[in-house]
Amino acid sequence: MPLMRILILGAGGTGGYFGGRLAEAGCDVTFLVRPARAARLRSEGLVIRSPLGDARLSVPVVETTATLSPDYDLVILGCKAYDLDAALASVAPAMQRPDAALLPLLNGLRHFETLDAAFGSAQVLGGLCHISATLNADGEVHHLNRLQSLTFGERDPRSSPARCERIAATFARASFNSRHSPNVLADLWEKFAFMAAGASLTCLMRTSVEHIVATAEGERAAREVVAECAAIARAAGYPVSEKAAGFAERMLVAKDSPFKASMLRDIEAGGRVEADHLVGDMLRRGQDAGEAVGLLSIAYAHLKAYEHSR
Repeated sequence: MPLMRILILGAGGTGGYFGGRLAEAGCDVTFLVRPARAARLRSEGLVIRSPLGDARLSVPVVETTATLSPDYDLVILGCKAYDLDAALASVAPAMQRPDAALLPLLNGLRHFETLDAAFGSAQVLGGLCHISATLNADGEVHHLNRLQSLTFGERDPRSSPARCERIAATFARASFNSRHSPNVLADLWEKFAFMAAGASLTCLMRTSVEHIVATAEGERAAREVVAECAAIARAAGYPVSEKAAGFAERMLVAKDSPFKASMLRDIEAGGRVEADHLVGDMLRRGQDAGEAVGLLSIAYAHLKAYEHSR
């Protein structure tokens, strides 16, 4: 089976880490990045700092201002939701072949509406990842713990598994954990429920879980927002599994949990947030389903107030 030709939009924490590990394994990977990031990658290489092993890699780069060739088999989106429109314009030339596949690694579900409208649902796979990684002050990919998993699959279960089997064979060469899911929508909903609850809770309180649940009403608030998101997922036809519910309990309710959402880290840095894409979209879906959304609505108002004051 010939190697897939892969284009990765972005070389930040997510795209830089997974793309770097693929490049490290000898896969055919090109990074599509902004001019300043391209200049750094050309001069210093792609640097990964990780408890699972450091790497400094010389990788092919293309600037977002350039015109892409349409000869990529797989395009991976590792951008933030608020950069999605610009991302679509950048990768569109690489999606001209009807057999080209797009694998988005964005949080939530709202981006699928935009991607399907741009490229057609048949070209857009379901994808999600679990990783804590960011760029440090030196432009290096800083992997913060040992979590490094990527899940993907066809959103339409009637689709042929052939292209995902080819992707699975390619990803298996790399050192990260990859999984070809037969029900990727259920996986996406589980992560969506967890991320929306975690972002709502820690952004609203502006601190980590351990400090929230140490207060008189903190544990009740944590359980309430977790229950709201789980109920919305269940109403959509994707009930949270027992395993995922246990994970949410350990991360979002336990008294010794240091968890804080990446969205809170963005707020602490004065940066942009995915308020509409994550918490706002969960709120909208809950309202449409007639579910309780008390804490979600307050958290969303808080995030929008942050955006207005920023």
